Amino acid sequence: MGAGPAGASLALLLARRGLPVDLIDATGRGGRPFRGEGLMPSGLAALAAMGLEPLPAAVRQRPLTAWSFFLDGQALFEAAEPMGSAAPCTLIDQDTLLAELLEQAARQPGFRFHPGQAAGDLVLRDGRVAGVRLADGTTLEAALVVACDGRDSLLRRRGGLELESAPSPLDVLWFRLEAPGADGVLEWLAGRFVTVVGAAGSYALFPSARGGVQLGWAIAPELPPAPTPTGPGAWLERWAGDAPEALARRLRELPPAAVQGPVRLPVRVGLCPRWQRPGLLLLGDAAHPMSPLRAQGINMALRDALVAARHLGPALLGGEPGAIDAAAAAVVAERQPEIRCIQALQEQEARQAELLRRRHRLRGLLARTARWSGPLLARRWLASQRPLRDGIAPIAKDPGAAAMIG
Repeated sequence: MGAGPAGASLALLLARRGLPVDLIDATGRGGRPFRGEGLMPSGLAALAAMGLEPLPAAVRQRPLTAWSFFLDGQALFEAAEPMGSAAPCTLIDQDTLLAELLEQAARQPGFRFHPGQAAGDLVLRDGRVAGVRLADGTTLEAALVVACDGRDSLLRRRGGLELESAPSPLDVLWFRLEAPGADGVLEWLAGRFVTVVGAAGSYALFPSARGGVQLGWAIAPELPPAPTPTGPGAWLERWAGDAPEALARRLRELPPAAVQGPVRLPVRVGLCPRWQRPGLLLLGDAAHPMSPLRAQGINMALRDALVAARHLGPALLGGEPGAIDAAAAAVVAERQPEIRCIQALQEQEARQAELLRRRHRLRGLLARTARWSGPLLARRWLASQRPLRDGIAPIAKDPGAAAMIG
């Protein structure tokens, strides 16, 4: 249930093993204006393990060149990609990636896609989940239901699996700066992911694989739904006020009509202590909603799917319920340590950014001494990035990976 990165990739991997798979998605194909675009080396390794290396040309993509940090308009430090990893972080258009996964899955004889179908409830039989009942009344029986239906998962609630939410220090307002108006900003970015922290707040901007620029403005969760300023012109002036001079000039030259948004993304972070019950398994944001910091949601979802396919494939082919539940338990045992580690690192980095935003004197001191403090902070930041970029363990290749390239 759910045709995002976890659901679409797992459906493909299981169908490729000869299993009959129904992929059900309430929204159909794509269309969301703001999706995670960052594939860290860990996510790229997961796609490679599925046989998607190099990324197909149909997947719109743009490798990052560097990560740059500015305080009060002053350059603090910059780290060039790939930062010691096997590959650079690559921005992708998630809709085209999902379309590629669905196209590959559609070539498998046992795969069926049900777009625009919402789940209504779980089907229970003798205490075991035995399928799903769709909102239109259709019942689909299954040896295993895998809920990949997002952070507000209906099937998680219906299955009685509780989410332990963690406090988040921020929400995000997402904007798109559309081309051609944003071409000057794109030229200045030069392929970089840029973070700006100043007196007015903090934001990040980067070139979008879909064209134009994405910009995320961090706000406190307690702020009202429509925080000031209002209107594109007011937002452009606020961003420019804390930006380095060259970026500020380009922002002030940007036509207000090129600014789309904001769309508020409430940052919900959490982890289910139990991801399963007999006949049901949670994956992706349904099991562990991730912060948007360092684009971990899509990367962890892809890694969830690979691990799940490796454990579940043989058990589902055998068909014995006890073996299927044992395989699901093995998936949870393997994935939970990485998720806990990544979420802790995300929280640590978010709180450091919030400290800089609130502590004006500290921020000013670091900006004034950037020549000396920048290299020290760069070394510390780089040391914390390795697990966020590469994951905490290598990912195993899927046995049917060669079948992906066709």
